[in-house]
Amino acid sequence: MRSGRPRARAAVLVAALVGGLLTMGAMAGPAGAATRYEAENATISQGAVATNHLNYSGTGFVDGTNVAGSYLEWSFDAPAAGTATLVLRYANGTTTTRTSDVSVNGAVVSAGRAFPGTGNWDTWANSTLTAPVTAGANKIRVTATGADGNANLDYLEVTVAAPSNDYQAEDATLSQAAVFSNHLGYTGTGFVDYTNVTGSYVQFTVNAASAGPASLTFRYANGTTVARPMTISVNGVDVAADLVFPGTGNWDTWADLAVNATLNAGGNTIRATATTANGGPNLDRLSVGTPSDTERPTTPGQPSCSGVGENGLTLNWGASTDNVGVVAYDIYNYGNKISEAGNVTSKQLTGLTPNTTYSLTVFARDAAGNVSPPSPIVECTTSPSSDTQKPSAPGTLTSSNLTANSVQLSWGASTDNVGVVAYEVRSGTTVYATVTGNPPATSATVSGLACNSPYSLTVVAKDAAGNVSDPSNTVQFTTPSCNDPDGGVPSGITQISSGWTIPWGMAWLPDGQTALVTERDDKVASGQFRVYKVTLSGTKTLVGTVPNASTTGTTSGEGGLMGAAVDPNWTTNHFVYFFHTSPTDNRIVRMTYNGTSLSSTSTPIVTGIRRSLFHNGGRLAFGPDGYLYATTGDSQQGNLAQDRNSLNGKVLRMTTTGQPAPGNPFGTLVYSYGHRNPQGIAWDSQGRLWEAEFGNSSVDELNLIKPGLNYGWPTCEGTCSVSGMTNPKKTWSTGTASPSAIAIVRNVVYMAALKGERLWRIPIGSGESVGTATAYYVGAYGRLRTVIKVPGANQLWLSTTNCDNNGDASPGSDRIFRVTIT
Repeated sequence: MRSGRPRARAAVLVAALVGGLLTMGAMAGPAGAATRYEAENATISQGAVATNHLNYSGTGFVDGTNVAGSYLEWSFDAPAAGTATLVLRYANGTTTTRTSDVSVNGAVVSAGRAFPGTGNWDTWANSTLTAPVTAGANKIRVTATGADGNANLDYLEVTVAAPSNDYQAEDATLSQAAVFSNHLGYTGTGFVDYTNVTGSYVQFTVNAASAGPASLTFRYANGTTVARPMTISVNGVDVAADLVFPGTGNWDTWADLAVNATLNAGGNTIRATATTANGGPNLDRLSVGTPSDTERPTTPGQPSCSGVGENGLTLNWGASTDNVGVVAYDIYNYGNKISEAGNVTSKQLTGLTPNTTYSLTVFARDAAGNVSPPSPIVECTTSPSSDTQKPSAPGTLTSSNLTANSVQLSWGASTDNVGVVAYEVRSGTTVYATVTGNPPATSATVSGLACNSPYSLTVVAKDAAGNVSDPSNTVQFTTPSCNDPDGGVPSGITQISSGWTIPWGMAWLPDGQTALVTERDDKVASGQFRVYKVTLSGTKTLVGTVPNASTTGTTSGEGGLMGAAVDPNWTTNHFVYFFHTSPTDNRIVRMTYNGTSLSSTSTPIVTGIRRSLFHNGGRLAFGPDGYLYATTGDSQQGNLAQDRNSLNGKVLRMTTTGQPAPGNPFGTLVYSYGHRNPQGIAWDSQGRLWEAEFGNSSVDELNLIKPGLNYGWPTCEGTCSVSGMTNPKKTWSTGTASPSAIAIVRNVVYMAALKGERLWRIPIGSGESVGTATAYYVGAYGRLRTVIKVPGANQLWLSTTNCDNNGDASPGSDRIFRVTIT
């Protein structure tokens, strides 16, 4: 005990020392109001409650033992996350300053904090500090750092500032803009006047308690008759392009304009950038709230093309309508967004390739971020180039630095009447690497080669018109043997079944001798969404169709009958599951299969997964935990991937009745989120879940999935440094991958690639980093859709998907192969 200070009554001392510690009950107060927590009700280590001095609050105060390390700890509830003001009332009747570490939730927020003398032990003073707190339970501890112990402590008062939804423009980050106060009616201390230039902006930093949709309302004035459009971006992603801020009559009249966006948990950057030489309007504040407009715009009218040239065209479409108003249109070529326009009905597309067919669709978007169904498709072909002269053949090609998985190539430069824009390393028509630049380099490291395999490679040059040179000389080599005895490598491939039209889902029956295989069926007669039984030898038998299945656009969509899964208890309940598009949504249904035929009816267990032409996800599989997992695409509305209340852009985990599986991170079906178009899932020998995912225009991904994590889309495509978003373990260019299904054999992920037309092999080992990715069957069999492990064998089944809209082969051209791993 502290010498020279009278002690409390014995009864009090005994009560304080029994058990060594006393714990208080937390008292919650409203946000913005101070809540008092008495020291005598706190947790005490090496100290006691005393009453032998005057002017304390409550029923006593705490006198700590005179040793370093003695402490007092309060537990308190905060009504919301934020910054709290903490007031510690103390007395120090000596002339020696007593120092303490103050920590909140285990983190020191004030080290060696000074509690100076207060004149005597009856005089109390306040020590005030601020610290971040979390919503709900928090702990603050005051620990003596000197041998004199803590000062006497009377109480803690906590004030959590009420969260504000308003962010004043004058407090934001400004670029080519300034704060003024020369007009009336603004809030705060002023408003921001944009400089009259394109690109001037105001950038707000907004904190969100949790990820999800939000309404962003801009209070502005525009005293002219000319609209001042701005682009609104959230965390670097445009959520409204050329959002129109019309005139308000005069500069003293203010109006609100709202747009919806998805925010990340924690800090967000919201930027309003002027898109014309008039700059932006005067901006007063940004208010963040809950979105109210949930109505989607109507479908845009039939697109058409005009002004078609070699490198561009004008796309026209019929206007969409909306209950509030359309603010933008997004333009897609197949499943990739290539442009956007404001509230107009035409857009000039540039940078196109001559003599190339583009399959174009249009989506309308309103200020709340609601996206319409897709327009009908129009196919437009650019004109042949007037430049018909091909580049000269590249000079002598040589190889060096050969490894089991790569080779260094060098060649002489090609010449062209206009200019060479790229070199391609090829084997026949299959492209292994592309080198671009101005001019492109004349060397490349070709990676991803299969070990112990022969190669014959050439190089061709290309110009901007798409003219291709004659090939260089051929270099031939055989890569060295593999150094991966644990994983094994593909050693043989055999066709076991033919006559398929887009075989998509595969699922083994418990006997491991028979699989169910679905056909997506977007090129056959309506209603033929077929399911086959296929034996190990490849014999296939039609067992039924899935009712209420639908495509999403005849020959060009990616909906239809997709994933399949067999109940782990199939031998007793005969349940099987399918993921399919219906006329209104994507859904997961349960049917019965008795070993010979499929029932004629289905029971939906999950509905309301938004459908679209592209990005439908669709893979189903039972995990080692016995629960059903599904992948869903963002339905070409990227903000849904970040919305945890949406089923789109997710990996879902459920019971066999479609209910959230126990232990799901948010108590819903959502297991992970932030996905664009995931189609591959598989578990390794440690029970870890791996997932493959289509990127947009940059990179495709292999992810290690953990419950509750955010995998970034649309803020991140591939690896990025955004806090709270999880990076992929491996990425590829979209031209070499476009992955669909994955399977795992002996600590190796095998990933089927569509556009890349190859089977990727990725060792995963026991850690979270992956090994060198290598490619097999490059270009040999076309687009590869589904790969699945054969039960009880080091083998895979591998299917093609050359009958889809990108492969354009005739119905019945797809095949299933067996791959042996040794």
